[in-house]
Amino acid sequence: MKTPWGELRIADAHVHLFSWNFFRLLTNGRDPAAVCAELGWVEPPERPDLLAAMWVAELHQHGVERCAMFASLPGDEPSVAAAVGAYPERFWGGFFLNPTSAGAVERLRSGLAAGLKTVCLLPAMHAYPLSDPRVEELLVEAERLAATVFVHLGVLSVGVRKKLGLPSPFDMSFSNPLDLHGPALRHPALHFIVPHFGAGFFREALMLADLCPNVYLDTSSSNAWMKYHAPELTLNQVFGRALDVIGPTRLLFGTDSSYFPRGWHQPVFEQQVQALAGCGVNAEAAELILGGNLRRLMGTP
Repeated sequence: MKTPWGELRIADAHVHLFSWNFFRLLTNGRDPAAVCAELGWVEPPERPDLLAAMWVAELHQHGVERCAMFASLPGDEPSVAAAVGAYPERFWGGFFLNPTSAGAVERLRSGLAAGLKTVCLLPAMHAYPLSDPRVEELLVEAERLAATVFVHLGVLSVGVRKKLGLPSPFDMSFSNPLDLHGPALRHPALHFIVPHFGAGFFREALMLADLCPNVYLDTSSSNAWMKYHAPELTLNQVFGRALDVIGPTRLLFGTDSSYFPRGWHQPVFEQQVQALAGCGVNAEAAELILGGNLRRLMGTP
């Protein structure tokens, strides 16, 4: 893709596969066609490989080489596994997992055996502390199997739930990035990703990443959490501070794209490119943040 630094290979670290099955799981069995009509969104094909083809066309249109694609509810691993299986050169797969649910470790093994690379933990959504022994059991197995561990911390807001009037009883007492410090220290060979710069816990996320070289920050979404910061922050300042503290090698560009007809969220990319340019990053640093770091993390040249 053409950027202020020339042609770069763009890889998006944060895209959701809102599959046909995702809408069924989200709404406790409602017809996905009716749900999407209510949202004003395009109904995804029932076959996830066909939805994957839509995403491949979308990435191609925008000049994006690859993306990390998440199954966005526990139980939807087969959808993203089918997408990765159909287009392994385009997608790395990740899946949501609740460590406190029965059979969580076996589900971790099954997801990774299906070709997925990243397990996604959401402590606020599923109401557990990262100090829970069941989390430790999962991390031991994730380390053994060389998985990447994505941990959503900070403010958790799921837009599609709000649009559908679904409850979101997420408990922010489980959302502090510092809660990940102990697990990250105990598992230095594991790579942890914290999205959205810590989603309102920017200071704590920077502390965590500064102390733990195995922690990465993803830059995804509109970063609306900045409204909570006093004094007010700008995206340029956020990138500048992150670069000052941890440098360019552990920042992962992401958009948080998810549904059609919006598709890949180009304005988020443009805003982040402008912020990086405003920070004066050079071409080497831009290449790392906009794709190189993610490719290295996923073991892909």
